[in-house]
Amino acid sequence: MRRNLATRLKCRIRARPMDRYDRLPLTLRHWLAQAALPWSPHSAHRLWLRLQREEAGDVQAMLRRMQLTEQRMLARDVPKIWGAGHPAADQG
Repeated sequence: MRRNLATRLKCRIRARPMDRYDRLPLTLRHWLAQAALPWSPHSAHRLWLRLQREEAGDVQAMLRRMQLTEQRMLARDVPKIWGAGHPAADQG
């Protein structure tokens, strides 16, 4: 089958998300397996690298900050999804 070369759409390189996930640090992969949100390997790794710089490589502090980030993201979405009357809407 021929490709449609007349399109103006940008060609996306087909990423292999599992390959990207497999290259993540083991500790981060374990955290992602338990995460409440469906993090992409790219965004999780980007945050991990930033926290690694900020926390001077302290893995426990990095994990706490990852958890805090996820809790803030969840708290931000609660009123939008379940309404301001939801018990979790007050957190954050």
